[in-house]
Amino acid sequence: MADQPSRGLADVVAASTALSDIDGRAGRLFYRGYDIHELAGGATFEEIAYLLQRGSPPGAGDLAAYREELAKGRSLGALVRENLERVARSQSPMEAMRTFVSLASADDPDKDSNAPDANLRKAARLVAQQPLLVAAYHAARTNSPLVPADPGLATAANFLLQMRGEPATAREAEILDTCLVLHADHTMNASTFAARVCAATLSDMHSAIVAAIGTLRGPLHGGANEQVMLTLAQIRSQSPQDPVAAVAAEVRRRLGRGDKIMGFGHRVYKTEDPRATHLRELAGELAQSSGDETYYRMSRRMEEVVHAEKGLYPNVDFFAATVYHCLKIPTDLFTPVFSMSRMAGWTAHVMEQHADNRLIRPDSEYIGERGLTWTPLGQG
Repeated sequence: MADQPSRGLADVVAASTALSDIDGRAGRLFYRGYDIHELAGGATFEEIAYLLQRGSPPGAGDLAAYREELAKGRSLGALVRENLERVARSQSPMEAMRTFVSLASADDPDKDSNAPDANLRKAARLVAQQPLLVAAYHAARTNSPLVPADPGLATAANFLLQMRGEPATAREAEILDTCLVLHADHTMNASTFAARVCAATLSDMHSAIVAAIGTLRGPLHGGANEQVMLTLAQIRSQSPQDPVAAVAAEVRRRLGRGDKIMGFGHRVYKTEDPRATHLRELAGELAQSSGDETYYRMSRRMEEVVHAEKGLYPNVDFFAATVYHCLKIPTDLFTPVFSMSRMAGWTAHVMEQHADNRLIRPDSEYIGERGLTWTPLGQG
């Protein structure tokens, strides 16, 4: 009897990559050989996007040129502008991101080329445009003017400016920048795999990114951070007098009926997700400075109970929810913010796939009926 296939392709090596690596037992993550603990707070998102897309850390001149390229890329194409309000009224945030990237492809001057230089230009434009698309969507759905981007600001600061309509503090921008670094790539996750499968057919970069965004939309992938916040908010609304105390009973009740507590456990990490280590610290800092530590304290209590009951550690989604909430990002934009960061990794994976391509075509195990006889209609 043939070996049973791995459900969900767990532990199956589907591609080779030089972009990122995980040591799940030790709880370590690397981007092109650099430990995430060195990069978080030690490198900017622009430096990490350059590293992933172009293979090595930028020098000062390289970084300045790349930031200028991103600044020039922060513009909406004609089709996006024409359809912005209609999409904002009719589609949820991640549906809208999928639509906008598809529309943006029509106005990209390199849309018909998969050549390395064209892909590099498209990759930079996609990284530049995604924060603008999120902010423009939010402005359109709230009937608010979109604040123009400031060419002197980096990605994180510009996004907070355009999404909130007013400048962020320097520390707020630094914290969001660190979040973008932490989320930039993560080996062969579901959305990255979807992008590489699409790219392996020699389809274009925008098509591959649309596939990735559609995959990220699922609550078992990028949508988990939103679910974390909704769970915390629900507990707080039900027990406003002491929501921290209510966490333990609610978590045990949900676990007792077989519910999954979002934001915990990871298929790869057997110990704490190294990204969660940084996000926990950032969440605590922001909560303290905001004057309302309720969600942070609830999160720490939930962390304790889930570990005691199930032995599970928080993953990247768990404390990211509190961080984004403290940054005044609407809950339903948490996953689009994730896409802003992961755009750096997705585009790098598309280029890596195109550079050494082979069609990704796994086999499957047939489990249906056999030997049936077809009876044409009218002869039965």
